[in-house]
Amino acid sequence: MQIDFFKYQGAGNDFIVLDNFSGRYDKLTVFQFAKLCDRRYGIGGDGLIKINSDKNVDFGIDYYNADGTQSFCGNGARCSVRFVNEFIFKRDSYIFNAIDGIHDAQLEGGDISLEMKDVEHIESGEDDTYILQTGSPHFIKFEKNIKTADMIAFGKSIRYNDAYKENGINVNLVEQISENILNIRTYERGVEDETLSCGTGITAAAIAYAVKNDIFGDIHIFIEAKGGDLEVKFFTEDAKSFNKIRLIGPAEYVFKGEIHV
Repeated sequence: MQIDFFKYQGAGNDFIVLDNFSGRYDKLTVFQFAKLCDRRYGIGGDGLIKINSDKNVDFGIDYYNADGTQSFCGNGARCSVRFVNEFIFKRDSYIFNAIDGIHDAQLEGGDISLEMKDVEHIESGEDDTYILQTGSPHFIKFEKNIKTADMIAFGKSIRYNDAYKENGINVNLVEQISENILNIRTYERGVEDETLSCGTGITAAAIAYAVKNDIFGDIHIFIEAKGGDLEVKFFTEDAKSFNKIRLIGPAEYVFKGEIHV
């Protein structure tokens, strides 16, 4: 079967995008998705996105991690919006369906502003650690000098410990650079490696920062990842529940091609 694919990246998080509005790729398997994401034997990518027709909203997204497992991906969702705008139909805003429900997104110049789901539960642990769900589960640890950390070793030590090895968890080291400016590194489950950025991880880090510092009201956090800079905006009255969450940053077309599977 010939697959016509598009390659997109958001802050260095790279994805294979398939136009599945016609249902052309409905019968592809998770094994094939994983092979396509392989950087040696396939196209290569942190994940694969099928863009589907959806009678209730503008489009639907099926997101697959590089190992074929499914989740929600913030950067992948922003890249999906950019793809639809560039190759399917143009609008200033979109509503789409993903694995965790309905989202809206707006084009803001070169950036895509994505609505994230409300966050209602955060676990705080020892040594400035936090666990929360932002479409995918995240472990956050605030540290200093994270640029010198062995991110893969640390990520595996959390992701594969007894508490998380069955379902997996994304692992993030976060460093405060100055007020409302953070640096982040992320080990992603499903990729099983450090990625250049992670949208749900960046969102989780911003919210954990507000909890850690007892910040309330309308909040705007700037976050530097290896692959680029993103912004997170949200509102909280009590640092326990968070709404009006938006992940903002670039999403760019890289190239297109074809491959046979």
